Amino acid sequence: MEQSEKVILSSMYVSEIEGISPFEIISKKTSLSLNEINSKIDELVKKQLINKDRTTLTEIGRNSLRVVLAGGVFDIIHPGHIHTLNAAKALGDVLVVVVATDNTAVKMKKRRPLHSQEQRQELVQSLSIVDLCLIGQEDDIFKTVNRVRPQIIALGYDQVHQEKFIIDGCKKIELEATVARLQSPMPESSSSKIEKEYGESIHGI
Repeated sequence: MEQSEKVILSSMYVSEIEGISPFEIISKKTSLSLNEINSKIDELVKKQLINKDRTTLTEIGRNSLRVVLAGGVFDIIHPGHIHTLNAAKALGDVLVVVVATDNTAVKMKKRRPLHSQEQRQELVQSLSIVDLCLIGQEDDIFKTVNRVRPQIIALGYDQVHQEKFIIDGCKKIELEATVARLQSPMPESSSSKIEKEYGESIHGI
């Protein structure tokens, strides 16, 4: 499948979750003209990858995409995050990132995040490797997993979730997903460490 076709299909996947026009997403991700986009969509309709409404994926079209789901707090974006998200994106066609709510972040980090959940969502969404960024659910992570329906769930090297917990949770929502544990080349690089060092440098001035 051509890269431009993958872009169109992934854009339609994202648009269905976000409830926005796929053309708005496609135009940002490709240099194709509107006529070229429409021509590509016509071809994908003929291949039965896109429905006749020209804005939603068929089951075949959805299954042709490998969706990767990754999550975290992402309070201060650092090189470790970028490496991990690049590794996650390399596993599939679409990368969906879930940022923890402020309350969940407090439970995980034992401190208030520097940025609100909306700010952290905006920061992560601005990364070119991220196709879609969502704010997570506090009561049940599998509500978001069920919304995204990924084929792969990528866990960072320092994330506490156990693979068995994820796999068992996916079975309950009738989702077959592979869990991938990603390695960071800089395990010493963390938002907490950066915040601590920055605070010490400010006090030292």
